[in-house]
Amino acid sequence: MKHAQAEIVREYGPYEGIENVHGLTFDGKTVWFASGERLNALNPGDGALGRVIEVPADAGTAFDGQHLYQLADDRIQKIEPDSGRVVATIPTPGGAGSGLAWAEGSLWVGQHRNRKIVRVDPETGAVLRTIDCSRFVTGVTWVDSELWHGTWEAGESDLRRIDPDSGEVLHRLDLPPDTGVSGLESDGGDLFYCGGGASGKVRAIRRPRG
Repeated sequence: MKHAQAEIVREYGPYEGIENVHGLTFDGKTVWFASGERLNALNPGDGALGRVIEVPADAGTAFDGQHLYQLADDRIQKIEPDSGRVVATIPTPGGAGSGLAWAEGSLWVGQHRNRKIVRVDPETGAVLRTIDCSRFVTGVTWVDSELWHGTWEAGESDLRRIDPDSGEVLHRLDLPPDTGVSGLESDGGDLFYCGGGASGKVRAIRRPRG
């Protein structure tokens, strides 16, 4: 297993009126992050906040190229970004989730205390497969066929790449002490975006290559 300290490239926030950052996703231009009662649009270039979508948003967020998906307790909401309208919902597997990602035509749901990642049919909510993990799962993302997830347990957080078949940890990036990860998304290139939980921050972390 490869192991290194995470390189925090930039921090965004905290922002007035936002006490927690939960899940987050990246649509190619904008980072959308969940803060409890709404989704917030963050420009990663200048750190400015833009649009707000008023929707329950207490955990993971994902983007499939057209729609946003947002965890809210026992359901996953499918949202039109332009209108902010919830156009469909499916049940959250197990009744609750933490992280959320889109890849290979499916949603991937992190289950925090169950220490699992579940692949879900986005139309029906049916569970297609389950991956066991060794720590609490607080965020999930795919990039270049690599499956990464965030952890936050016993006051320690890291990002880890795992084998999607066995769950074996292949690469681990440790966060500094007292720096939690409450959501995870790749920009498709050299960065991960991480929710910072009650710090109210979003962090950009360099993605290792190779």
